[in-house]
Amino acid sequence: MSGKTFARLATITTLLLTALLASSQNPVLTIHPNQPISAVSPNLYGLMTEEINFSYDGGLYAELVRNRTFRADWSGILYWYLLENGDSSAKMSIDDQTGPSDALSSSLKLEVARANAQNQAGVLNVGYWGIPVRPDTLYRGSFYAKAGSADLGAVTVSLVNDTTGKTVATATVPSLTTSWKQYEFTLKTGTLQPSATNHLVLSVGHAGTLWLNLVSLFPPTYKNRVNGNRIDLMEKLAAMHPAFLRFPGGNYLEGDHIAERFDWKKTIGPLVDRPTHPSPWRYHSSDGLGLLEFLEWCEDLKMQPVLAVYAGYSMAPEHVNPGPDLEPYVQDALDEIEYVTGAADTKWGAERVKDGHPAPFALNYVEIGNEDWFDRSGSYEGRYAQFYKAIKAKYPGLQLIATMPLKEMKPDVQDDHYYVRATQNFQDATHYDKTDRNGPKIFVGEWATREGSPTPNMGAALGDAAWMTGLERNSDIVVMAAYAPLLVNVNPGGMQWETDLIGYDTMKSYGSPAYYAQVMFASHLGDHTVATKLENGGPKLFYSATTDKAKKRLYLKLVNGSSAPQTLEIDLAGAKVASTAKLTTLSAHSTQATNSIDAPRTIVPVESTLPGVSAKFSHNMPGLTIEVIELELQ
Repeated sequence: MSGKTFARLATITTLLLTALLASSQNPVLTIHPNQPISAVSPNLYGLMTEEINFSYDGGLYAELVRNRTFRADWSGILYWYLLENGDSSAKMSIDDQTGPSDALSSSLKLEVARANAQNQAGVLNVGYWGIPVRPDTLYRGSFYAKAGSADLGAVTVSLVNDTTGKTVATATVPSLTTSWKQYEFTLKTGTLQPSATNHLVLSVGHAGTLWLNLVSLFPPTYKNRVNGNRIDLMEKLAAMHPAFLRFPGGNYLEGDHIAERFDWKKTIGPLVDRPTHPSPWRYHSSDGLGLLEFLEWCEDLKMQPVLAVYAGYSMAPEHVNPGPDLEPYVQDALDEIEYVTGAADTKWGAERVKDGHPAPFALNYVEIGNEDWFDRSGSYEGRYAQFYKAIKAKYPGLQLIATMPLKEMKPDVQDDHYYVRATQNFQDATHYDKTDRNGPKIFVGEWATREGSPTPNMGAALGDAAWMTGLERNSDIVVMAAYAPLLVNVNPGGMQWETDLIGYDTMKSYGSPAYYAQVMFASHLGDHTVATKLENGGPKLFYSATTDKAKKRLYLKLVNGSSAPQTLEIDLAGAKVASTAKLTTLSAHSTQATNSIDAPRTIVPVESTLPGVSAKFSHNMPGLTIEVIELELQ
């Protein structure tokens, strides 16, 4: 052998050894698609909601009038102002001696001393950071009113642009009676520029006295629901493929005080019979989104309800002792379940029928309270047991959720909550790997990586995705999970809690990077986990693998939380797959990169094809990346 030949062979050998060494240092993920380990919970991903960050009023609930029932404080009637055009003259006040119902027993009193058709007097409402107006759109409204005399004349209802003062839509209610009555109207816009800078006006052109309450205005709603929800937000929620909705929420369920809890019986029936109540986040709830509206929300998105019932603890703190004192609240929960599930011949089922929904709703899960570890009285175990016994006696098939670990009894499901930073989720992604499978099932009822404001940034999305790989691997024990909070109004003063999944203002909405991580994971979920093994994986490399038998698909979720790219050797253990896979990628150059109301699509999933797939193949992941590989099994 010549020296040159020997040298060449030595060089080739060195290159091969180097390549083999480099390959051996890459992480190796071995997946056995034909070895199922456990069933994936069909309810794994869902929604948790509560009234925070103007999530309902000023958010999902499409009502455009703010303070439609005329609450007032020392400064005046909130969000309502007197209108005196030209030389007209009037004054407004709260009359606490008359209202359209027992629930709404007061009203706005408008006393017009001077007005005519050209110079009208009335009141205006500024909405939730303005009233959104779009071209060629029909708005439906109503109000309750009575007049001091039958000759008051017509009421003009108008949408007026804040800047130009021009009326963009108008309607007329011809006359009022001297008794309380509801009046309906429609406003139709023409060709105009979309704008949030508008207000609603109710005015008259005749001297006299007018009383008003429950002034309401709705844009088009999702699935044209009367008293319905905002279309763009519902579409974003639908894209998450949620399996359930936990409602009416956490703190919102409890209230600061017992009298301020979510009292479901006061949220059903006609809006005029709903008295409204304070929410724990320092603003008032209209209760337009009441118990039936929550259930219809579930119906519209094909979700199952996870009903949280008030269990005798409010955050002031106040609590109700187990025993006779608690019994009325237990009965209230039984009544609530009957309203949801009862036939028309039951007392509360008949109420639901009267409210416009003849068919019962399917219900599998009931949560007893919320975050009762905050109750320092130690009463929760006794309270839970009392609810458990009564509910199981009447509804033995229901799964009952406890809000904290119990010492004396094993609940059907235990609700765990986590609010952490990305580093903690990287470190704790294996949290449920060694959970006792003989204990209660787990509902991760609230969780989030809290980085970014008002919505999560890419760093938070990476932490979320790492955590979700652990939820998927353990979805035999983790039966449900929900990110929280779900929604935030990004207008000034709209946020009470940072890092919320979906942001919006009066006109627009956007999904955060963490929102798109949720969409990716929930949209690619099989029915079984399969046997896997990761070797040489670094501290920021995470994965989950599930298969869908009917669709013959393997869904591989990968998370590279490091800023450095990563080559992963994937071994499918001899399984036959199509040579091209679908690849969905969410990636950024910085953990601080994010989406916003003005730049809503800076970070969005990108779909592509992944060629060169076989039983063994190498896959290169960029840094700071979440991926879903969908492989077709053959």
